[in-house]
Amino acid sequence: MNALSIEKLISDCESRLTDLFAAADDIALKNQKKTLDAFRKEKIALRHFNGSTGYGYGDDGRDALKRVYADVFNTESAVVSPNIVSGTHALSVALYALLKPGDRILFISGEPYDTLKNVVDSGEYSLRSLGVVVDYVPLKNGAVFDYEKIEEYLKNKPDMIYVQRSRGYDEREAISVEEIGNAKKFVDERGFTGIYFVDNCYGEFVEDSEPTDVGADICCGSLIKNIGGGIAPTGGYVVGKKNLCEKIEARLTSPSIAGEVGSYAFGYQYFYQGLFIAPHVVCQAVKGSLLIGAALSELAFSTIPNAYKTPYDITRSVVLKTKENLIKFVQAVQQTSPIDSFVSVEPSEMPGYEHQVVMAAGCFIQGSSIELSADAPIKEPYNVFIQGALTFEHVKLCLKEILSGLEI
Repeated sequence: MNALSIEKLISDCESRLTDLFAAADDIALKNQKKTLDAFRKEKIALRHFNGSTGYGYGDDGRDALKRVYADVFNTESAVVSPNIVSGTHALSVALYALLKPGDRILFISGEPYDTLKNVVDSGEYSLRSLGVVVDYVPLKNGAVFDYEKIEEYLKNKPDMIYVQRSRGYDEREAISVEEIGNAKKFVDERGFTGIYFVDNCYGEFVEDSEPTDVGADICCGSLIKNIGGGIAPTGGYVVGKKNLCEKIEARLTSPSIAGEVGSYAFGYQYFYQGLFIAPHVVCQAVKGSLLIGAALSELAFSTIPNAYKTPYDITRSVVLKTKENLIKFVQAVQQTSPIDSFVSVEPSEMPGYEHQVVMAAGCFIQGSSIELSADAPIKEPYNVFIQGALTFEHVKLCLKEILSGLEI
C-alpha cells in the first residue's frame, strides 16, 4: 500500500471506532478514580517510596503497596512483590500454596498455556506429580464455558476451580469479567465451596471491574503487564481473601515469617507510579488493538477478537496467510520500537516450542508486554499475536509501517 492509501485507511477506521474509543475512555476514567481513591485512602506519601534492605522489617512502602492493591481489587488482602518474577511465578506460588496432595483442581477454560502447563501436570515438580488431581473442561466451541460438562465435573467435588482469562496462543477471545462472574454463580448454586481462582494476566483495567468484583477468591498477575503501567520494573501480585493470601505469602517466603519480611533496596516509586498510570496506559493499548483489528480486517485479514468489538484483554491475533507477511509484520513492530529498532528479528528455535518463533519486543522493561510487542510461531495459518502499547500514537506509527510492508 502507498502512503496515501494507508493514511486514508487509518483515518476511516478511526472514524468508525469513535464510539468504542469513547467507551474505552469511560472505562479508563472509572479505573483512574478507583486507583486514586485507593492512594488517598491509604494516605500514600513520599516516605512510601523508600526502599529497604536485609529482612525488610517495618518496610512501610511494601506494606502500603499491598493495601493499595487490595483496595483497587476490592479484596481483603494482597501480595505484591518484586521477588515474584513473572505472572507464571505468581500463579505457581499461589497454586503450590493452596493445593495439597489429594486435592482436585478443575480448569474450566481448557488447558493452560505452555509455561503453566509445566507447573500443573508435566514433569517431576508439577502439581500432578505431587498428587494433585487435575481435570480440564475445554471451552465450548472455543468461546464460552461448557456449563453442562462443568456440572458433571462438579460431582467430583473439586477443591479449586481455575479460570484463565486471557488465551495464550489459543484461538479464542479473552473471557469477560461478566462471564467469569456468571460461572462463579453457576458453580456456587451447585454446591461448590472451594477456591475460585482466576489468572488475570493481560486483563487488568480493560474493563471497569475485575474478577474479584464478581466472586473470585484469588486473582493473580504480572507487574510488567497491564497493572504496572509500563513503569514497574519487575514483580507480580496476588489479591484475594486474607486467609488465602497469608498461605501464599508463607509459600513465597517461609511459614515462620510470611509477609513480615521482604526488602527492595531500589524503592517503590515505580510500583506506585506504574499502578497509578495503568488505567490510562491500558486504555491506550485497547485503542491501539481496536485500530489494528479494524485496519487489518478492512484488508480481509481475520482477527481475534473481531474488529469493531471491545476486547476483554490487550492481546490480538491476526491471521496473515503467508510466512512472508508474518515475518514482515513482526519485523515492522521491532523497527518501530523505541529500543533496539535497528535489530532485524528472524525466526529461531526456542525451548518448549514445536515450531520456530519470531518475536519483536523493543521494550524499556525487558519482556514487558504492556509495551507494544508481537510474537508468532512459524506455522500455518501464520497467526501473529500483538499486544500492548504505552501510547496510541505509537500504535498508529507502527501500523503505518506494518501496512506498507504487507502483501495484500
